[in-house]
Amino acid sequence: MFLRKCFWVSIMLASTGAFAQDGSKYDAHDLFTPNFYPPSVNEYRSADGTPGPKYWTNKASYQIKATLDDIKDQVIGTVVITYTNNSPHALPYLWLYLDENLYSLDSRGQAKTPALRRSRYGDVNSAFNGGNMIESIKLMQKGKAVAGAIDTVISDTRMQVRLPEPLAANGGSVQLEIKYNYLIPEYGSDRTGILNTKSGKIYAIAQWYPRLCVYDDIEGWNTLPYLGAGEFYLDYGDYDYYITAPSNHIVVGSGELQNPKDVFTAPQAKKYEEAQKSEKTVLIRSAAEVTDPASRPKGGPLTWHFKLDNARDVAWASSKAFILDGAKVNLPSGKKCFAISAYPAESNGDSAWARSTEYIKGSLENYSKRWFEYPYSTATNVASNVGGMEYPSIVFCGSRATTRGLFGVTDHEFGHTWFPMIVGTNERKYGWMDEGFNTFINSLADDDFNQGEYKDKPANLPNLYRYLFNDRSETIMSTPDQLQEGNIGLALYRKPGFALELLRNNILGPKRFDYAFKEYI
Repeated sequence: MFLRKCFWVSIMLASTGAFAQDGSKYDAHDLFTPNFYPPSVNEYRSADGTPGPKYWTNKASYQIKATLDDIKDQVIGTVVITYTNNSPHALPYLWLYLDENLYSLDSRGQAKTPALRRSRYGDVNSAFNGGNMIESIKLMQKGKAVAGAIDTVISDTRMQVRLPEPLAANGGSVQLEIKYNYLIPEYGSDRTGILNTKSGKIYAIAQWYPRLCVYDDIEGWNTLPYLGAGEFYLDYGDYDYYITAPSNHIVVGSGELQNPKDVFTAPQAKKYEEAQKSEKTVLIRSAAEVTDPASRPKGGPLTWHFKLDNARDVAWASSKAFILDGAKVNLPSGKKCFAISAYPAESNGDSAWARSTEYIKGSLENYSKRWFEYPYSTATNVASNVGGMEYPSIVFCGSRATTRGLFGVTDHEFGHTWFPMIVGTNERKYGWMDEGFNTFINSLADDDFNQGEYKDKPANLPNLYRYLFNDRSETIMSTPDQLQEGNIGLALYRKPGFALELLRNNILGPKRFDYAFKEYI
């Protein structure tokens, strides 16, 4: 593309001439001189990829109060968003994502992947008609609404909020209060959903509040629509959120639970505290307790309070069917970290989810030692009808996974902590940097865990090559939503993952590669 552009520009200059700002005429051959084009290196980004002296990112922080209605399968919430504009540009409007609009029957995502066609990203009940219901939007200051008309334009999974005055550059801040609700899809594109178990529903709740789009120095507002296959690109911020659920439910979520004594029985609160200090898995709520009403506090709904700082999203899960266990994660710095697993009786067993917390520990301790320390104080694995999906400090994995399969999906989803959550990749555009880099580090984790318990057999290289370069393959540079769904695993996961394995093991060698990879992270 670059050479093609040079060719046509050179033809244009040669035939018509062109002039510099001082009036002198360009020579067509100037196109090929080293300093003709503006440098990609500037005051925001340095030549080695590190931030330049004036690098900036905007910050979006969220205070959320939400209620789970387990009769209507509905989330009702209020979010107060504090958005700080660190860019050098005044912003007359903001863009937000309304991801749940994907599940409206007239959404673009449903048109692309209809409910009637079996798909990981679109297999929603054809009779289900969901979507965010925005009840109100207000400008806020110090907890009170302020005067000023706000216009909004909702376009599928995006909402533009037009401010009464532009948001000032270089540190200007604005608060929005948004009241909303939505119906939870039973199967929401393998991101969110409801699993029916013999002891009750498991709600895996994600993409559940209006989220700011990223404004950056590359594209300005990043507003590619959410269509299902493409994932996310979000600003970092601090999260303070409250989930109100029926008292017989247990709620787990991104970040650290602030009020365990208010939401657990006294024996459970004691075990919860004990588990945070234990090298071995501690059972906080057993399978027998799930069917015992005394295992939950009596009375009306309970409110669970969580906090997570410097993250780009949060998610949570709720159920009366949860068995709960946990153990301490040993990080290189000695920083506190707590692994938690929540799963139903159907998933229990020594070859299944009873080992989930052991797998979390193995994954986080390994990657923290190899690459970069895990940044959060908790890590929660939830058994659900979501086959595998990651959010900061919480992941959803298939409830039927066992042995190697459960280790693999747990390790993969927590591997996403590094790619994209620490590195900050734009997953909606560059899925290969999200899934491919993670697939690579997973290949080493298979060898590392429990002295190679799940070590892979050597690949059959002729068969692998035929798979990687088959006639139906597509370029890894395609955005996930542009790829044929059947090619996503090849283009975004396997091919870039295998390329990094070759680079490390056969070209550079582990010592040089690992040094460079850690520098990149």
